[in-house]
Amino acid sequence: MRGSAVSYGLIWDLAVCETVDKSQQWILSAMQKHGPELVTMLWRILGNEQDVCDAYQSTFLQLAHYQSRCKPEHTKAYIFRTASNVAVSMLRRKIAEKERLSTVVAKKPLRPLANELDSKYLQERLRGCIARLPEHLRSVITLRDLAELSYAQIGRMLGITAATARVYRCKAIQLLSVWMNKEKREKL
Repeated sequence: MRGSAVSYGLIWDLAVCETVDKSQQWILSAMQKHGPELVTMLWRILGNEQDVCDAYQSTFLQLAHYQSRCKPEHTKAYIFRTASNVAVSMLRRKIAEKERLSTVVAKKPLRPLANELDSKYLQERLRGCIARLPEHLRSVITLRDLAELSYAQIGRMLGITAATARVYRCKAIQLLSVWMNKEKREKL
């Protein structure tokens, strides 16, 4: 039974590879090579399966339509940068929607009571603050803390030194700390 499942998978892979235009097969290769890392990063940014799937799909659609369907010079960097931008855009849209709804309902949002809800609430606040960071800081914090890449890898991907990546991360954490504490004081 297990052998037949594997052979069906191989037949499917072969059929997909044959139906994809030769000039676009590098996209399938990139999906196989970087997909698991990308999903991990997106999951940490977005926190739910549906958004991760949407961001993953949008990332590879943008890759497929990149500059006249040409392969970017630094594929991994392009994929991770595009994915983080898509995820941040999704977070911004959610924040804007929440703000729009809160103005419609002239009620102050209730603070969750249970520990589990408090944790979810803090995660949402942190994601919102990360979305507000300037792009250069957001990119470093996303790649370092969510994708768990080394400073050297981040530097290569963003075209900066490892030391600069460390400084950007430090600045990002300082800003996030100030913003999170400010929001906490406003709630009290």
